[in-house]
Amino acid sequence: MVDVSVIVPVYNMAKDGNLNFCLDSLLNQTLKNIEIIAVDDASTDNSLEVLRDYEKRYPEKFKVITYSENRHQGGARNQGMKVASGRWIGFIDSDDWVSPDYYEKLLNRGEETGADVVGCTYNLVDEHTYTVGKIVETNNSGQSGVFDIEKRKEFLGNSGSMVTKIYRASLIKDNNLIFPEHIFYEDNAAGPVWAMYFKHFEYIDEPMYYYYQHDNSTVHTITAQRCADRMTAGEMMLSELKKRGFLEEYHDEIESIFTTIYFTNTVFSYMRMKKGKKYSVIKTIKKRMLEEYPNFRSNKNYGKFMDDEQKRYVDLMMKNSFVFYVKYSLLWMYRDLRAGK
Repeated sequence: MVDVSVIVPVYNMAKDGNLNFCLDSLLNQTLKNIEIIAVDDASTDNSLEVLRDYEKRYPEKFKVITYSENRHQGGARNQGMKVASGRWIGFIDSDDWVSPDYYEKLLNRGEETGADVVGCTYNLVDEHTYTVGKIVETNNSGQSGVFDIEKRKEFLGNSGSMVTKIYRASLIKDNNLIFPEHIFYEDNAAGPVWAMYFKHFEYIDEPMYYYYQHDNSTVHTITAQRCADRMTAGEMMLSELKKRGFLEEYHDEIESIFTTIYFTNTVFSYMRMKKGKKYSVIKTIKKRMLEEYPNFRSNKNYGKFMDDEQKRYVDLMMKNSFVFYVKYSLLWMYRDLRAGK
């Protein structure tokens, strides 16, 4: 049996060798017993042509899945999971890459400890290199170990990125874990749900995942649709956790996650849009937030991922959303002018 199945969603990543660099990092892994499942998400460039070339040259390791409808990363990952044969499953974005010993180290830690999920640190880079860039610790060593309720609550406060981890395939299959399709920010919806089923998490404090920073990446592209998708991800996450019966026991943690995904991250991203933003959207976000969690600012975890300025603006928004809309818009108009943007 294959040790690790690596699922790579691909959409229009052939430019500038981005896709090749990602795939080469997988082919050069010190762990040899892996399969690479590349899922072409209805690309309109020559990404599929690149994938077919790899499949032809490395048929023993490389599988290509393709379909005609764009389903976004969640849909591509779901398709990949259907055919994965590995004992462990990992995900990588097709513009990122990993160190040569990434999967070997994660797998060994999982097998040695009996964990069902193993993760690591990632680093930010803006060129194709294996020189470590800015290190981002999305998890921490203190989260390692067997989960009880309190340890899971702590983990939910900082669950980290889903692509910097590998998962036992049985964990995914036994609990019917999937990703939402047709939206961006699928990890925001899926991550907290998946974490409810972790029994033992292990963390390796090494920056082995290279997160490529470029203008076309999701986090650097703000549009009304992507903000709407983030709101949808928050709603889907909340709905799934309710359906699976976790809402009461993890109320404070779920409230905090929903606040971050649906409300604060969306509001402050949306307000940075230079064109097309509407006051009605801000009113809608505020109304929905208060319907679900009217006392969200009293949560012990509130503001964990916000700075003092953002907290002040949320307070202003709760008092008068129109004044917030005008003042925050003017603030960023001024800052953009000073920066020459």
